[in-house]
Amino acid sequence: MAIIARARAMRKAMTPAEAPLWVALRDLRSQGLHFRRQAPLRGYYLDFFCWTRGVIVEVDGASHLAEDRVRQDRVRDAVVAREGLLTLRYDNLMVRDQLTHVDDDVRTRCLARPTRSPLRVDHPPPPGEGEDPS
Repeated sequence: MAIIARARAMRKAMTPAEAPLWVALRDLRSQGLHFRRQAPLRGYYLDFFCWTRGVIVEVDGASHLAEDRVRQDRVRDAVVAREGLLTLRYDNLMVRDQLTHVDDDVRTRCLARPTRSPLRVDHPPPPGEGEDPS
């Protein structure tokens, strides 16, 4: 339950760059793109996550420029990529100064990806499961 509590607290403390992006991403619901804020996944908290398209949107501040943080971000992106997810990264200044461009880029990239099944039927069952017992 601590994971959910932390995610809720993080949602209430959005950065100045995350807040207007969240408003823009919410408006994409009319196009079938539903984003969640601070979604927990594999021990990470994803800034914004559209599960049905498998797209993560991260807003990176200056701390993400440090060498060790760049390495951590690469590991994180590789972990979620193994799940078939795409991570889009934008820095704070880009979100602040080019919000319309960021919003258009996210929308375009999401709509270019196939819709993921909520029941994960897009993945076959492990060997031996779901086979006819005859």
